[in-house]
Amino acid sequence: MSIGITDEHVDLAASLRTWAAGAGGIDVVRAAEEDPDADFATLWKGIGSMGIATIGLPEAAGGGGGSVLDVAVALEACAAALVPGPLLGTAVAASLLGETDGIAAAIGSGAAVAVGPAPSLVLGDRLTGTVQVVWDAPGAPYLLLGAAAPSGAARDERWFVVPSGSVTVASATPLDLSRRCGTVTVDAALEDLVPVPGLTARLVHRAAVTLAAAEASGVARWCLETAVEYAKVREQFGQKIGSFQAVKHLCAEMLETAESVTAAAWDVAAVAFGDDDQWAFSAEVAAAVCFDGAVAVAKSCIQVLGGIGFTFEHDAHLYLRRALALRALIGDTDAAAERLAATAADGVRRTLQVDLDGRDDAIRGDVAARVDGIAALPEGERRAALVETGYLTPHWPAPYGLGADPVTQLVIDQELARAGVERPDIVIAGWALPTIFEHGTDAQRERFVTPSLRGDLVWCQLFSEPGSGSDLASLRTRAERVEGGWRLTGQKVWTSVADRADWGICLARTNPDAPQHKGISYFLVDMRSEGIDVRPLREITGQALFNEVFLDDVLVPDDCLVGEVDGGWRLARTTLANERIAMATSRLAKSTERAVELAAAGGLTVAQRVAVGRSVALSTVCALLGVRSTLRSLAGQGPGPESSVAKLLGVRNRQDGAELVVTLLGDRAAMVTDDVRDAVWELLNTRCLSIAGGTTQILRNVAGERILGLPR
Repeated sequence: MSIGITDEHVDLAASLRTWAAGAGGIDVVRAAEEDPDADFATLWKGIGSMGIATIGLPEAAGGGGGSVLDVAVALEACAAALVPGPLLGTAVAASLLGETDGIAAAIGSGAAVAVGPAPSLVLGDRLTGTVQVVWDAPGAPYLLLGAAAPSGAARDERWFVVPSGSVTVASATPLDLSRRCGTVTVDAALEDLVPVPGLTARLVHRAAVTLAAAEASGVARWCLETAVEYAKVREQFGQKIGSFQAVKHLCAEMLETAESVTAAAWDVAAVAFGDDDQWAFSAEVAAAVCFDGAVAVAKSCIQVLGGIGFTFEHDAHLYLRRALALRALIGDTDAAAERLAATAADGVRRTLQVDLDGRDDAIRGDVAARVDGIAALPEGERRAALVETGYLTPHWPAPYGLGADPVTQLVIDQELARAGVERPDIVIAGWALPTIFEHGTDAQRERFVTPSLRGDLVWCQLFSEPGSGSDLASLRTRAERVEGGWRLTGQKVWTSVADRADWGICLARTNPDAPQHKGISYFLVDMRSEGIDVRPLREITGQALFNEVFLDDVLVPDDCLVGEVDGGWRLARTTLANERIAMATSRLAKSTERAVELAAAGGLTVAQRVAVGRSVALSTVCALLGVRSTLRSLAGQGPGPESSVAKLLGVRNRQDGAELVVTLLGDRAAMVTDDVRDAVWELLNTRCLSIAGGTTQILRNVAGERILGLPR
């Protein structure tokens, strides 16, 4: 999915992709390969006529009056088509200059921007000096350059728009063949300059990160799509290479990275020029994620393409060059991660909010009143009240929920949070009950659903077996027909809370002669039935959270079969028509928060602080993916890839974060004393996350096939 989520942004991106596809940008790039002074002037005229460069300028200055997010959507679409020329530098200049006298009206013809950690020119009677790298300098009529001016004991920073007639530009063969940079020597009279008050190198760099991240997203998107399309048609050993697990996993990993890049690019553009702390935080996340991510996806694209990707004739290397150049121009991504760690240590978090744009006005008051009534009850009575109002599971259909749309769900979540009312976790009942009320009988619904929501019944899931983990279709637990019901015999494993569960949802084979998926039925098993033996299974933490469950000729009455005989596989995959919408949170993952605490305490090396910053970035991206999924639901769109990617990245976030904390503790972790016990337990316990609920490898197969459309 691209940066844009709203219908307007989707339409804008589609329009620009259509234009860019017909503009022949890559042909222009190849034609100008041997000329480092090429300025892509002809194509730039087309960009000007489309108004792309001026989307973000105020209407009073002849621009489109668009937001920074509008500009980001445009840059992403153009980067995906590798549109050459000074578009990025001009967009950065436009975002910073606004209505600067004499410049805004001309900015559509191109303005180069110098981006660096500090101004490198000297301001005295004249502006003099050399800037080693200036974006888009060859052919640009204006340059935005910074200078340091003596002011007592300190040095003031000043920025100016400098006309090209006041500079000398020396070009060199560029790494990115679609962009021209140059070394600029300046010797300009002050009366020829246009000062830009209030501008700083920090602000220029942040604006550059904001819009360059959008280009990184476009590059990553093209590389992912190109690799996937090739994997669908390229044959080796008599099969499409996309059916090979190694290739499928590589493409799925590209999807994870590309979605991370897009989420970070979207967020920094959405918050740009707003709250300074929030923009700074988001920009450091983008700097730490987007440019390394784009390079990684571009390299993987060439890997999938194989030999053809290594040729100069294929376009893949042009995108790798663009990604590498973006990273070089933006600066050290490790430094960005270190700054992010320091910012997080100071208590800053990305506060993620979903703007309901007035759609909540009609219901907010009623929801707030109901929630206040629940909050006024004694703690022990709140769960029943949540069930009665439908607020425990508002996305479920009535009478068990409200069939709530995304807006209503978010309002309920927000009001419950305001009132300090926490929903109890219904755990396995969250999977069992939807199957019962969607496929069960009236008697089953009455018997099980409401009592389970009230907490009177606890459920476990009897799916996995010693020989059937992710491959549930191969399960061997058998169910034999007897008078009045079925006799179940077999072994289940990795069953959480089986030792205290009242009931279990169980898959068993009712027809051994049918194809694997078609001979399975779905049963509700009374966990106190004769013949059930629950044995705690001690895990690597030393505790026993899971259990083995042995079923020895266990009688399950007919009224505990859900749905049709041999139809259990479809039931096991039941999903709700109204999916749960999650409210955004500003809190990082548990282990990441602990790592930030250790960073705040001091004593870490640079490499350790960088690692903490990258953990903060990943944790933030996971939250961003959830917000984007919520916004897509609010826009009435179908689910995007964010939820699948969030599952994969969320696992890595928790596992890597837990390991980071133990690493930061150093040799203290070798002795499990009280101050390190929780950290060691979390490291060991999170190893199950990449196994439970389908291994990471199986989920990547699923992502490759169902999201990317790769062959089985």
